[in-house]
Amino acid sequence: MEAVTAERPAALVRWGRQASEFLASVRTEMGRVTWPTRDELIKATRMILILAVVLGFVIGMLDLLLNLVLVEWLARLTA
Repeated sequence: MEAVTAERPAALVRWGRQASEFLASVRTEMGRVTWPTRDELIKATRMILILAVVLGFVIGMLDLLLNLVLVEWLARLTA
């Protein structure tokens, strides 16, 4: 077991004070944040969902094309 020294409680007090200052500064910064309106949030969410669907479709089509080229056509060339 480690010996308890006078330095250890002081370190805990210093850590507690630093944590308290950090949380106070976080609270201050959160007050400065410009939050989006409900309409802006809905619009951005809709755009992200549409982009995800379109990107998924494009990746699926590329996968299908590469599968066709690399598996089917190369198999025919080697047969």
